[in-house]
Amino acid sequence: MIRYEGTLYRPPSEADSLILQVTIGCSYNECTFCAMYREKRFRVRKFEELRAEIAWAREHSSGVRKVFLADGDALMAKSSQLAAVLDELRAAFGPLARVSCYASPQSLQVRSVDEMRALRERGLSMYYLGIESGRNRVLERLKKGVDAAEMIRVAHKAHEAGVKLSTMILLGAGGRAESREHALESARVLNAIQPSFVSTLVMTPVEGTPLHESALRGEVDELTPLELARELREFLAALELEGSIFRSNHASNYLALNGTLPKDQATLLRALDAVLAHPSGAPFRPEWMRGL
Repeated sequence: MIRYEGTLYRPPSEADSLILQVTIGCSYNECTFCAMYREKRFRVRKFEELRAEIAWAREHSSGVRKVFLADGDALMAKSSQLAAVLDELRAAFGPLARVSCYASPQSLQVRSVDEMRALRERGLSMYYLGIESGRNRVLERLKKGVDAAEMIRVAHKAHEAGVKLSTMILLGAGGRAESREHALESARVLNAIQPSFVSTLVMTPVEGTPLHESALRGEVDELTPLELARELREFLAALELEGSIFRSNHASNYLALNGTLPKDQATLLRALDAVLAHPSGAPFRPEWMRGL
């Protein structure tokens, strides 16, 4: 059987995927807003365990077309082990539509282009990269460990290897004082990266994180739904993407929007303009429906 350690997290688009816990926890685990892996000590699981779980899934799961490699930093495993896992997946399920994983900026620094290309040729075709912000002062407060220029550089490494990127921006991360700059500079970074997918989440102080402790001291400006809508509009208006799918369907968002950029950009902006003009009738998600 498949054994999972601790709470599992996966992107919304991996809801139908087989989840294989290649690593436990996150090798970096310093981001001030993230509580997902704080109770776990990072380690890479033994290949023999993973091979047995893939064999079990082959016998008990029908129609596996996508696989997500958990936890937060599977790309930190040795490339030889990841290659062996990918070979086992292909032998068990045949050609898969997609194998994906989270990729921290730190793991993208470690992996060479040749390593990523070899893994992509074995099926690991997409990384989820949490950019969070394009503004360096915000990245410093979030303790992402890299600045915007380095985020662009490592993203280009993945693109050079032929890997698709699904990127995340954290609405509200700049607070009220830097909301506009956070939106515009985040758009600038995405314009430089040209990811296949763009999604937004809302910064939420979660118990057990440094961000939550700061919020308890009154040091965090949590934007209202209307302020977040205004920030999202600034962000979307500044995007110059050549073919990216946009989603704000994560449960933390107050507004669920989706479209393909640039084709649907004007439509998305009109929807946000309507919200800003008539906030009382806006389809904001109620608090009880929001989560992480």
